[in-house]
Amino acid sequence: MALSAIDYVVIGVYLVAITAFGSWFARYQKTTRDYFLTGRSIPWWAICFTIVATETSTLTFIGIPATAYAGNMTFLQLAIGYVIGRLLVSVLFIPAYFRGDLFTSYELLQRCFGTRVKTLAAVIFLITRSLADGIRLFTTALVIAVVTQVPVPWVSVVLAVAMIVYTMRGGVSAVIWTDVVQMFVYIAGAGAVATTLLYRIPGGWDEVMRVGYETGRFTVFDFSLNPSAVYTIWSGVFGGVALTLATHGTDQFLVQRLLSARSAREASRGLVLSGVIVFVQFVLFLIIGVMLYAFYLHTPLPYVPERADQILPIFVVNEMTHGLAGFIVAAIVAAALSPSLNAMAATTVSDFYLPYFNPGADQTTQMRVSKLATVGWGIVQLGVAIGAQFMQRSVLDAGLAVLGFASGAVLGAFLLGTLVPRVNERDTFIGMIAGLIVMTLVWWDARIAFTWYVLIGSVTTCAVAVGSSVLVPTRTEEGA
Repeated sequence: MALSAIDYVVIGVYLVAITAFGSWFARYQKTTRDYFLTGRSIPWWAICFTIVATETSTLTFIGIPATAYAGNMTFLQLAIGYVIGRLLVSVLFIPAYFRGDLFTSYELLQRCFGTRVKTLAAVIFLITRSLADGIRLFTTALVIAVVTQVPVPWVSVVLAVAMIVYTMRGGVSAVIWTDVVQMFVYIAGAGAVATTLLYRIPGGWDEVMRVGYETGRFTVFDFSLNPSAVYTIWSGVFGGVALTLATHGTDQFLVQRLLSARSAREASRGLVLSGVIVFVQFVLFLIIGVMLYAFYLHTPLPYVPERADQILPIFVVNEMTHGLAGFIVAAIVAAALSPSLNAMAATTVSDFYLPYFNPGADQTTQMRVSKLATVGWGIVQLGVAIGAQFMQRSVLDAGLAVLGFASGAVLGAFLLGTLVPRVNERDTFIGMIAGLIVMTLVWWDARIAFTWYVLIGSVTTCAVAVGSSVLVPTRTEEGA
């Protein structure tokens, strides 16, 4: 079975509609404050939905069902850490972001420490986000390539162009409000897949429960102390908290959403509620994975997939009715098109262009550079997506590992600035470099699961920075 003409029409109409909808916000983008922060006008419920959509990518839509299809539901342990981490972000970081007129999260580091720490954190963000979102774009292209037989590079180009156009024109307003729409689209898509599976599995839900329990696919908790095990209760809670503190508390991609809220209180409310929705959403996607396993016990696979990530696209294209299959593909696209390009442009302009190249730039110049930066980073992510087709590991694990690799050093700097103000710029910079070196060794050794990366990097950064401040005091401290 292949997609029909009506499926292609559904996909095409969705891409055109979402691009036009995002571009419509161009009329409101007069200044960089509008372009990057929406004039801080977004209500808490929209903050909640955009965070959920931002956090949910194609990695979630096809990667999480694949983990349950091939294994079990231990991924859910990480989601427990996600919920706890959001509560800590609301207490530790959000109040600080709303004490001042900040455009990026890294300007807070400038206020606490100085230029070197801020610049290093911003560079880390631009590099890791380019890699992670390039993988995210590739994942979507991979799915569409499976169902349409169009080569991955060409699909990547089409998706990248749509993403660049509406982000460049509409700014963060376009990103946030298209996120709100797209969240409901991909949730509806997931619901349609689950309903179809339930109808097609002989014995229905009772058979899913039987298969899930007999094969151990409903296993949620793993109390193993093995550091190489990716999903355990320890790596899930402690690693998940650290990862959330980094991604939701320091990474400009998500912090930009929080900074667009009407107030710190509304930002916190939207953030915490998003954790509950994401947890429920992960449960849904994991159950879909178990359902897929139960279904293919009774129905032969049309061909053996090279990787578990392909199992959901295979089901969609071979088992779902025409029109509905196109809608599911559109839902997968919806999960992917929550771009980081505007956040990266904000960092480029606020943390590099203005302080280093043109401090006196007027609003017209800043807006022009912002849009050029949006296009430029879009091209970079497209290049990563095309290169990612040669990657062998799970796309879900790869995407999370990239974010975890260097985020610990940045999180360490934010924790020092918030909790240990006596540590100065020199010590924090040394701590960040130490954190990056340690994480390089951990990554190279490959015996520790990526779920520990952020925690190891942040603890190393904090420990070395505090140790440096005690063992090698600055001259001012010596003379005091």
